[in-house]
Amino acid sequence: MATILIMEDDQDIHSLLKESLDLRGFDTLSAYSGTEGKLLLEHNQVDLILLDLMLPGMNGEEFLLDIRHSSSIPVIVITAKNDQNLKVELLTNGADDYITKPFDVKELLARIDIQLRHVTKSSINKKQEIHYKDISVNLDTREVKSNNQTLHLTGREYEILLLFLENPQKVYSRANIYESVWKEPFFQNDQTVNMHISNLRNKLANPNYIKTVWGIGFKFD
Repeated sequence: MATILIMEDDQDIHSLLKESLDLRGFDTLSAYSGTEGKLLLEHNQVDLILLDLMLPGMNGEEFLLDIRHSSSIPVIVITAKNDQNLKVELLTNGADDYITKPFDVKELLARIDIQLRHVTKSSINKKQEIHYKDISVNLDTREVKSNNQTLHLTGREYEILLLFLENPQKVYSRANIYESVWKEPFFQNDQTVNMHISNLRNKLANPNYIKTVWGIGFKFD
């Protein structure tokens, strides 16, 4: 079963999360500060992180930026802050999902299942590597390189890149991308896909690989 790192310093919320995850059969690790979480991550195999922002010492935002230099482990941020600008900033900095307190445990568990399905989908792929021009993806380790430089992608960016690499030249609408990667219905005015595409472009050695097809969506070239 998957191992989930709980990073939450509120004892009551932490206990609720741990109990709920234990009942679902997940293995859990507990951290009450950013520094403790980083240490656990260095010495354990972790499949997903639940990250509170208001942690003592190294806070959640600092922790997120730090681990994205070396890891694409899915991260779901849990916070009392319900601010759209903060949400955009967190997603830009590497969060894969975001839920505000107070939260519904069933909704959180559903979001966890979605993230873990993304990881599982890649791990059971029969191919070990995908190569396209100067881009290589190791499907076992999730390591992505472009022009021989390792890219530090979020889970969503990684899934979008795989979608493009599976069908180069195919034009995808924003709805196609969102529903393929997020596995949720797409809302017309949602800018989430645009933001992730922009971030992915900036990380590739050649940002022109992702073409905008005006009025339709995007394709990989």
